[in-house]
Amino acid sequence: MLISILETISRWAIPFLLLMIPIYGSFRKVPVYESFVSGAEEGFKTAVKIIPFLLGMMVAIAVFQASGAMDLVTQGLKPLLAPLGAPTEILPLAVLRPLSGSGALAMATELMGQYGPDSFIGRVASVMQGTTDTTFFVLTVYFGSVGIKRSRYALATGLMADVTGLLASLYICQVLF
Repeated sequence: MLISILETISRWAIPFLLLMIPIYGSFRKVPVYESFVSGAEEGFKTAVKIIPFLLGMMVAIAVFQASGAMDLVTQGLKPLLAPLGAPTEILPLAVLRPLSGSGALAMATELMGQYGPDSFIGRVASVMQGTTDTTFFVLTVYFGSVGIKRSRYALATGLMADVTGLLASLYICQVLF
């Protein structure tokens, strides 16, 4: 019964928001359409502004993978994560996720296609996608597009959050599944 209710809520959540936001804006006397067009125009300018940073990040990821550095890092993580019950198949995803959201999504999709979405590997990959972030992407693209040159502790904090997300994914999947 609860699962049925949750499925119904999740199915209707986005359409409900897409309907209620303009209604609420109209009620508050906000020029909804004009605000949308203005926001879309700013979004387009931002998208054009981040293209050089995005291109640089894509080249760096390609070099990282092609050079074999990804394999070295993955091999180095195996002894550390094996005692925690981490399947070796998810280690490349754990390494790629801080670098590239789309690359990590492709890798997670491949893992689910190979092992199934209801397998332990598929579930860990899914939870990792939701609990970790694209730290290097955020630093290069977002920080670069607004001109932040010194990120202080952002890299260390982001990577610690990614490790925490990986460990939490393993723990949650081991407990729940």
